[in-house]
Amino acid sequence: MERRMENVVIVGSGPAGYTAALYTARAELEPLVLEGFAWGGLLQQTTDVENYPGFPEGIMGPDLMSKFRAQAERFGARLETDDATAIELSADGSEPHKVWVGDEVHLARTVVLAMGAEHRKLGVPGEEELSGRGVSYCATCDAAFFKQATTLIVGGGDSAMEEAIFLSKFAAKVTIVHRRDEFRASRIMVDRAREVPNIEWLTPYAVEEFSADGDGRSLAVARLRNTVDGSELSVPVTGAFVAVGHEPQSHLVQGQVEVDDAGYVVTQGRSTRTNIPGVFAAGDLVDHTYRQAITASASGCQAALDAERYLRDNPAPAGGVAGGAAGVAGD
Repeated sequence: MERRMENVVIVGSGPAGYTAALYTARAELEPLVLEGFAWGGLLQQTTDVENYPGFPEGIMGPDLMSKFRAQAERFGARLETDDATAIELSADGSEPHKVWVGDEVHLARTVVLAMGAEHRKLGVPGEEELSGRGVSYCATCDAAFFKQATTLIVGGGDSAMEEAIFLSKFAAKVTIVHRRDEFRASRIMVDRAREVPNIEWLTPYAVEEFSADGDGRSLAVARLRNTVDGSELSVPVTGAFVAVGHEPQSHLVQGQVEVDDAGYVVTQGRSTRTNIPGVFAAGDLVDHTYRQAITASASGCQAALDAERYLRDNPAPAGGVAGGAAGVAGD
């Protein structure tokens, strides 16, 4: 039995994956989207989204992703709610790329990698239960919900300093909690944070537990432990922002596509091209700077256009039955 060779296989969902699916579907490329069991990406873990254009009243994160998903499907994207389990890329593009879901293999002329990145978590009691109810991983996204609140930032890198400075514009008090007296952040970022009057510092402390208020609905207390003498401290807070980094989900392609020291996939110039012909990457998998839904969506559009042009300029390799047209659509 001949296996269908897909024009485009998109691995992952979220704003990048679904936007790539929308654009390639409108180009009649019949993309196959391996969206994963946890489809929708990090926005599925977000409550109110107030900074995505077109929704003046705001929208819940899962609702926004449902709209992305439905729009891509409307134009012919084929969604498979399963996780890719292995990827084998053709180093020179002369053979089809292969993407497995369990024992089933999909042949692909182009692959769009949109697996995203996961927030690195503390792994302490109460963190998971209070996520979205006081515990957050993005001050840029959620700071406006904590106006005049008492908050803390956990972390010691540049991202933690940036998050603290941004949050300080909304919160009454921001306390930076770090397990060491020294910071990984650059000196200039630490100095900027120290100049902000409503930012305070607690070092060397580590978070031991997040606790809810009396009715169990929202964050009320962060229990901290001094990493030198072991003493404990309970800090009343209504908002806690964990800024200890991200984990790009690039494990399926490491050793095949170029990644940086942190595991983010490297793309060429302003494009979404990787070092493998016919393989493109978008969204938080490549972006450790902005990490916003709108920037991920924009890069998904770029990946789709890059994939269309690749298909236009490169004949189909042997090894399968092509599915769908390969023309480039306009706007």
